[in-house]
Amino acid sequence: MVFDGVCNFCSGQVQLLLKIDRAGALRFTAIQSPYGRHLAARHGLDPDDPTTFMFFDRGRPLQESDAVLALYDRLPAPWRWLRLARIVPRPLRDAAYRLLARNRYRLLGRRDTCMVPSLAERARFVDAVPDSLQGTLAGASAPSSNRPS
Repeated sequence: MVFDGVCNFCSGQVQLLLKIDRAGALRFTAIQSPYGRHLAARHGLDPDDPTTFMFFDRGRPLQESDAVLALYDRLPAPWRWLRLARIVPRPLRDAAYRLLARNRYRLLGRRDTCMVPSLAERARFVDAVPDSLQGTLAGASAPSSNRPS
């Protein structure tokens, strides 16, 4: 999951997901991290002005309400039942998503720096561009540390 690490709403969602996903299936990267910037640029998101988060479902990048629904599919019950929102037509789901995304800073504010995961959570965050992807993005200049942003 690629999320806006300075957004209080987004960071709060990540904290909630860390608690819900006890099996540890989900991995996270802030869009401000080297890996997050790499993924955003590769899939058409502006890492300096993110309008959505990205969720990879079996390697397929999804955005907006499709990303939310795919994320729900990965959660345990009863959270998984939220995927029933799929019955709402996609244009309506995406419009509601965009309304929330546009107002997220106004609703819950933003931080000056990205959230820092606890030592126990750190293994679930990927910050550095994996060696296998180094150089796959023209002009990518990412440090190779895996330190949270």
